[in-house]
Amino acid sequence: MTSSPAPLQRFDVGPRLSEMAIHNGTIWLAGQVPDDATQDIRGQTEQVLAMIDRLLERAGSDKTRLLMVQIYLADLADFDGMNAAWDAWVPAGHTPPRATVQAKLARPDWRIEVVATAATA
Repeated sequence: MTSSPAPLQRFDVGPRLSEMAIHNGTIWLAGQVPDDATQDIRGQTEQVLAMIDRLLERAGSDKTRLLMVQIYLADLADFDGMNAAWDAWVPAGHTPPRATVQAKLARPDWRIEVVATAATA
């Protein structure tokens, strides 16, 4: 007897990307960028982390289930400000593997983009 493949769910599907996909107990988030790019790095980071919280909640998960986070900064001079927001957000004892790199982002006013992968609850 052949088992059927695990279902694949996509959320907020657009012509270029989906905001989130869930398959086989893993949640993949698209790169999250700030809505209000006039804020400083801490404000932009807080916006993006709140977006991640909302997406994970929709998937029935939360930030304690993060498997990997990739952070893209337009300028590494923002590293300390980003980390201030990150440290206030990430739960102690649940810090995921993480990479932070400098990258030219799609819009010049974006200072940060974050990609996250998490486990379902």
